[in-house]
Amino acid sequence: MSISTVSDLQIEYLDHPVRLKWHRLRRQLTDPLFSLDVMRAGFSLGASMELDLRVRADGGFVVLHDEALDGETTGRGRITEKSPDDLRDARMRDGDRALTFSEDLAAMLQSAHPDALLQFDMKDDYETIGEKGIAHLAAHFQSMNASVIVSGHCLDLIVAVKEKLPHLLRGIDPTDTLIDIYRQGGLKAVEKSLLAVISGPTEPDTVYLQWSLLLQAARDGLDMVSLCRSEGKRVDAWTFTLKNPAGGFSDAEWHDFSALMALKPDQITTDEATATARAWSNRMAG
Repeated sequence: MSISTVSDLQIEYLDHPVRLKWHRLRRQLTDPLFSLDVMRAGFSLGASMELDLRVRADGGFVVLHDEALDGETTGRGRITEKSPDDLRDARMRDGDRALTFSEDLAAMLQSAHPDALLQFDMKDDYETIGEKGIAHLAAHFQSMNASVIVSGHCLDLIVAVKEKLPHLLRGIDPTDTLIDIYRQGGLKAVEKSLLAVISGPTEPDTVYLQWSLLLQAARDGLDMVSLCRSEGKRVDAWTFTLKNPAGGFSDAEWHDFSALMALKPDQITTDEATATARAWSNRMAG
């Protein structure tokens, strides 16, 4: 086995580069959730990063995962009912920080490294976001140095993004559906369903698939990564995070991660990019 480059941005293995995507703007789990400092660092380096967006009452967005403020912030109530003014006094519980709005992201993206990739994982569906939300994205993300990819479970939303913001990349995550199909209909049904969704009206650039699903399917005889790549789609394998970052891979983790790398996904999502790159280098060094 050979390796050419390793960093917390990318591992190159057998001449195939695999980006390490920083999940929820974390290079490591000790970083604050959705850290602007981490995002700034990623923008300067050209990293691939992911954050979650929830729509506000005015059609703009705030960087949060949950539909209500109560868990991640000091605020209370549903985000869809809140204006920007309602949200300005709320603080992130992790680090006592102000919330980040989509307007902030648009401004920061202007100075990002051209290799940077920022994933907007949309947690609301198209019915909730509506034309007002799509118009907000169009108004604020028309031109930027870095790439933005909009992803979500709601296919109607991704189609709307394609129609109104064709310059943005698009991603879909059919994992939950495929797991159900796997249980009920077997591998052939999974293959048929995956082909149908990636060739459907969303016209995705990237398909997000759970790493354990990819490995199980490969063991049973279906290389889902190769299937997607044969259709011109990139694959993101989510979310592989070391249980003991300081200690590196356990034997079981090494077995799974090396098998995942052998499938040659385009990207692996992780909460521990720095530790994963270090652990890979240590294992490859013997």
